[in-house]
Amino acid sequence: MRWPRARHGAAWAIPAALAIDAIGTGLYLPLSMVYFLTVTDLSESGVGLLLTAATACSLLLPLLVGRLVDRIGPRPVVIAGQLLQAAGFFLYLGVAGPVSLFLAAMVEAVGLRVYWSSVFALIAEQADGEDRDQWFARAGMIRAAGTGAGTVLAGGLLALGSQHAYRGMVLADAFSFLVAAVTVALFVRGARRPAGRPDGESSDGGVRELLRNRPYLWLIGVNVLFNICTVFLAVALPVYMIRGLHVPGWAVGAFLTITTAVVATCTAEVTRRSRRRTTRGGAMAWGGRLWAAWCAAAAMAVLLPRGPLLVGYLALVMLLWATAEMLHGPASNALSAEAAPEGRRGTYLAAFQYSFATADMVTPALFGVLYGVNRVLPWVAVGCLALTASVAIRPLERRLTDDGAARGSTARTAGATPARRTSAADRN
Repeated sequence: MRWPRARHGAAWAIPAALAIDAIGTGLYLPLSMVYFLTVTDLSESGVGLLLTAATACSLLLPLLVGRLVDRIGPRPVVIAGQLLQAAGFFLYLGVAGPVSLFLAAMVEAVGLRVYWSSVFALIAEQADGEDRDQWFARAGMIRAAGTGAGTVLAGGLLALGSQHAYRGMVLADAFSFLVAAVTVALFVRGARRPAGRPDGESSDGGVRELLRNRPYLWLIGVNVLFNICTVFLAVALPVYMIRGLHVPGWAVGAFLTITTAVVATCTAEVTRRSRRRTTRGGAMAWGGRLWAAWCAAAAMAVLLPRGPLLVGYLALVMLLWATAEMLHGPASNALSAEAAPEGRRGTYLAAFQYSFATADMVTPALFGVLYGVNRVLPWVAVGCLALTASVAIRPLERRLTDDGAARGSTARTAGATPARRTSAADRN
């Protein structure tokens, strides 16, 4: 698989770091609750509340990280995020009670937020124009494949059921983030930064500019609706299929594996073909329509009898989700990078991460409340959100494109004026 053009060693170093990071994350997520219950005397609810509180402490970081990215560049911030995650996992080895668990989880959560608030700016810095779509597509493929591989390894460790195996997992995760940080530090070079802050503004000018940029804020809001569809898979699918449809547990695992494999292997090709036929906003709109179709098809599964027919039907339904994810993910990241002003891209892309964080927080409550009323109702609600987002994104994309063209025209005019003055001075 050939990667798009990039600067220096980034064409292989960034994918390698992404893969290492994804495998570590995939290894950790299925085992985290089990590990903390093993090494402490806390209950499931106690561990869950501590992890939620630790994550909540990091929610204000993206805008601060974005300002830092704009000042010093994304590369050192990405490295810092990976080192903080490594430090968090090393601290996990010493967890013995609620205080040590909260502190270790907070360090890891801060590192995670720092990393994901800066890594997309690093990717955007390495390629321009059409190459960005392929970069984001392949980054998504690597993330899916790495997380899937980590999950398979975690399954093997769960089968062992050994505290030593769990500690080995934590240690392996810590070293994986160290290796990823060293890879970026040694082989990725940041773009040359202009001297001083853009336009001579203060360090918080990017945030003020962002808050005045209504189209970009709307982009973040619309992307929350799209991302609810993404998060809804992991939140709703196991409960709905096992408790609502009485599908065997092994089938749910098989569905998730198939979906991960499709996204990990086909995203780049789907992105390449979609960019030939439509704009980034158009690809996102099609993703929303397919997510709505996925929700409708999943809701209608209650009409089918239990057995092989239902399992086969659900397997086909999952392909709708995978196709929607492949259309939406790379296009949304590329559009957010394209719409961000050049000198403020770190701040804008960090703020764009709030669309993911908001979806992570909202989706479990949305599903839990609606599922308590009726098992089909969550699918109807999320399908309506997907259609709403697909309708809103096309006119929003046009506004973002027009604003970007206006900014570029202004910048070119401003850049031409000093040149004319210099020329006149030379003639004198």
